[in-house]
Amino acid sequence: MRFLPVNLSTFMIELQSLEETMALTDLLRDMSQQLAIEEIIPAARTVLVRFNPLTTEVNWLVSKISQLDVATADLKLGQLVTIPVHYNGEDLGDVAQHLGISVKEVIERHTENEYQVAFCGFAPGFAYMVSQHAQLNVPRRSSPRIRIPAGSVALAGEFSSVYPQASPGGWQLIGITETAVWDLQRTEPALLKPGYRVNYVDAAKTKVTHSLPRTPIFDSNTAAKDLTIIATGLQTLLQDFGRKGQSELGISESGAMDKSALRTANRIVGNAIDEAALEITQGGFKAQANKSLLVAVTGASCEVEITTADNIKYIASQYQPIHLAQGDTIRLGKATAGVRSYLAIRGGIDVAPILGSRSFDTLAQVGPSPLVNGQTLAVKSVQLQTALALNETPSLAYPTADDVVTLDIILGPRTDWFTSQAIQVLTSQLWQVTADSNRIGLRLLGDTAIEREKHQELPSEGTCIGAIQIPANGQPVLFLNDHPLTGGYPVIGAVCEYHLDLAGQIPVNAKIQFNPIRAFKESEGSRDAYAYN
Repeated sequence: MRFLPVNLSTFMIELQSLEETMALTDLLRDMSQQLAIEEIIPAARTVLVRFNPLTTEVNWLVSKISQLDVATADLKLGQLVTIPVHYNGEDLGDVAQHLGISVKEVIERHTENEYQVAFCGFAPGFAYMVSQHAQLNVPRRSSPRIRIPAGSVALAGEFSSVYPQASPGGWQLIGITETAVWDLQRTEPALLKPGYRVNYVDAAKTKVTHSLPRTPIFDSNTAAKDLTIIATGLQTLLQDFGRKGQSELGISESGAMDKSALRTANRIVGNAIDEAALEITQGGFKAQANKSLLVAVTGASCEVEITTADNIKYIASQYQPIHLAQGDTIRLGKATAGVRSYLAIRGGIDVAPILGSRSFDTLAQVGPSPLVNGQTLAVKSVQLQTALALNETPSLAYPTADDVVTLDIILGPRTDWFTSQAIQVLTSQLWQVTADSNRIGLRLLGDTAIEREKHQELPSEGTCIGAIQIPANGQPVLFLNDHPLTGGYPVIGAVCEYHLDLAGQIPVNAKIQFNPIRAFKESEGSRDAYAYN
């Protein structure tokens, strides 16, 4: 095992084979409570391990894991799922030609050999499945398709999978299934989870079908219309602390981009700190109170204008309780520093959680939908008379488009894939935030691109919030809350957790200076040699 640093609460374990990765994943899941592991993200040749650095000493954890014997571990077999496939994919002929066999034999290999889900990633419900004997190893397409239909059955490398929803992709398409591998209207949205076994069958030769009962989970109190949305601005979303621990479904954490501002807004109105609030991007938001409400606005600096039912206007302060009488409207002006403001309402917004969170994930498309003009929201009644916080202040100095923002980073896990000059470029030059940035990540632009030393293809591996991924053009992408769970480009470093809220508030055209707080160093599992010493 190689132990590679990721950030202050995460490291990556690199192994020699997919079988070793699957075996270690099983062992770590069994021992997660004993080892105080908070989340495990397996991939093709790696396992990402997240822990709590306040309660767990990293060198102790590394030492314990390094003593595990993955060579003798038995892989756990999960339940068997049958998936009927119509073998009419656009690339079926090309796959047969590449393998030097007939189309009939491709179908036979795919249907006569059992697959097992190794891990999930790329998109919710997207399962990477392997078979020991199918011998259908084919490369990805040289030019990815812009749109692959949901239900497409595909091959890439040693894996087979089913696209859970329409998306871009570069896998070889061999067929399509009517079986929904991802359905949020089910109590268990993902049909396939790590360890599950899969039998593909030819739909033309069988009457087998597979379905799961659907139970609507979007129920909320739609009768109450306590707040009417008049204008959403660029984007207004419901956000709480996100949905940690859903990696086996292929879903990342998401949640509020500036959690400190969310906590503060909730404290001001007397809510639990993780209550869902409105995350408003770049201002331009307006809403009308249809009953008496107590609200607070934190985060990005903006003008907060209240218009009473009698058409009297006044400017309210951020970081203070604001009373809205019935008929009052609240308007947030354009953000002058920072990007995202948070509007919390005493009691909280009455929306049912989806997979344990009320956050909307813009990449996975999971959670309550983005707000639209004319929409009404219900507010929960206050069950306990909790105190308000009257002395809250911003925890960040919110940056403007003219600022240079310094972000502390940890080098790794793939720093050694880059030249020494590339590390110098990463840390010495300024990186401008481009207009293509969003909740998925900040796309950065620098005068000099970052050059790789290793040019082989990187098998998909887990990523974290704050990961600095380097695509083929050498211009970094800084992953934010809605990032993909796994990625195929090397990560040169990651932003330290204490600077993630700041990263989520950096506006377009601002510049970033990356500051490594220590040199890159890997470990072979020795207690005294780990990178975090």
